[in-house]
Amino acid sequence: MPRENPRNPGFPIPSGPDLRAKGWRQEALLRLMENVLAVGEDPENLVVYAALGKAARNKAAYDAIVSALTTMDEDQTLVIQSGKPVGLMKTSTEAPMVIMANCNMVGQWAKAENFYALERKGLICWGGLTAGAWQYIGSQGVIQGTYEIFMRIAERRFGGTLNGRFVLTAGLGGMGGAQPLAGRMAGAAILCVEINPERARTRKDIGYLDEIADDLDSALARIEEARAKGEALSVGLVGNAAEIYPEIAARGIIPDIVTDQTSAHDLVYGYIPIGYDLDRVRRLRSQNPDELIEAGRASIAKQVTAMLEFQRAGSEVFDNGNLIRTQAQAGGVADAFDIPVFTEAYLRPLFCRAIGPFRWMALSGDASDIARIDELVLEMFPDNKIVTNWISLARKHVPFEGLPARIAWLGHGERSALARRVNALVASGELKGPVAFSRDHLDSAGMAHPNIMTENMLDGSDAIADWPLLDAMLLCASRADLVALHSGGGGYAGFMTSAGVTIVADGTNAADDRLSQSLDNDTGLGVIRYADAGYAEAQDEIASKGINHVQI
Repeated sequence: MPRENPRNPGFPIPSGPDLRAKGWRQEALLRLMENVLAVGEDPENLVVYAALGKAARNKAAYDAIVSALTTMDEDQTLVIQSGKPVGLMKTSTEAPMVIMANCNMVGQWAKAENFYALERKGLICWGGLTAGAWQYIGSQGVIQGTYEIFMRIAERRFGGTLNGRFVLTAGLGGMGGAQPLAGRMAGAAILCVEINPERARTRKDIGYLDEIADDLDSALARIEEARAKGEALSVGLVGNAAEIYPEIAARGIIPDIVTDQTSAHDLVYGYIPIGYDLDRVRRLRSQNPDELIEAGRASIAKQVTAMLEFQRAGSEVFDNGNLIRTQAQAGGVADAFDIPVFTEAYLRPLFCRAIGPFRWMALSGDASDIARIDELVLEMFPDNKIVTNWISLARKHVPFEGLPARIAWLGHGERSALARRVNALVASGELKGPVAFSRDHLDSAGMAHPNIMTENMLDGSDAIADWPLLDAMLLCASRADLVALHSGGGGYAGFMTSAGVTIVADGTNAADDRLSQSLDNDTGLGVIRYADAGYAEAQDEIASKGINHVQI
């Protein structure tokens, strides 16, 4: 039976042993689609996160997907085009259950204005990264990545700890909502600015945010109190980051770390300009979107100018992957790209070895399944300090949203080894039900984005999108259960292409084969991508792991 969902009452959390579909492969994907809405930001409109990242194109499309998943046989493949099912094709039991292509436009047409026009006609929808591919698990999906960024900064700049350090950021939506908990877990005093009071309350209610301040003065006072004591604390402040950041700079207060995770990528449906309330913005989205774009860029220019002031004063400042530098540059801030992007600055050595945001979801809905897998991870990888530290922290601090799930940054060979052990636990009945394995699209082989994932590649291959395309094809050939190919929508239009994958551990021998091939080929191609670009870490990984890289 589904569990009640206090966050989104009309969207229960799928759970239990009873199937509505003809098998667990189909049922798993149905539950994952339901789950992204259960933990989504605006499920009534099918929006999961990032202003427009949707689980399906519209309600009719959603209902048709549900119908297909509940009636299809295992030798069929459901074909989804930008959130709308278009075909249920006879393939084989070895083929993916679902393949999807979301928001892919031809090069010269891949622009924000074309996306919005097509979206208004009901011809396209943006799947974000994990929203449209039904892999989103709430803010936990990005929390370890955020935590690892903070810890890399701590190691480089602050003696390995953020105790007594002030972090300033903004955005408490589906992605940005991970920041306060990640900051607190890293030991910092973190101030998170959010324009929407409902989002701030949601993060507090689910345990990701400690408290909400009434105004900037009280927020800064609480941050200073925690900083002086070396205590970890997360404080939310309802306000506009484009006003708050310059005000903090004007007061001569210099945070230790500054970033932003607002929806700066989308100036129509995301970022709120200075002087605009939410109701006015909602009206202008249909009446005068150009006004919002102009005002949004002007506001972002002010915010990024303040971020550059902080950087010059000694703050560690980085772009957290929301195109805020790109928007600021378009708004007249010529030196916006003096701010580095988080991937290149902190995480690329991990991506070179295909160590990235791997995740698993307990389809039973029973948290004890995740607890057992936590124990298994600690047993299997005792020398992996990133993973053992994270699992220990996550068990104490990270609340589940929707289906119980866990994320852990594992690399080539590690992902498949864990998944196959879990599949054996499913087969033996030690777990209450099957487990779905997936990852963020922001992974070694999974994304081309010249302003985020692939910025400043050694060989200049930043904009080459072949790799996620190859990844998607390889995953289909490897018999993954779901394969998704996404490109950017809204302000991200024309900036990125990504591939996503989901494989279900249902305890069968066939699942064991799918898990082994899909996960190893996915990470293997990721290592090859970075080795091909000239990264020594990736070349070392190829040699040590025996990855079959064809070198010329």
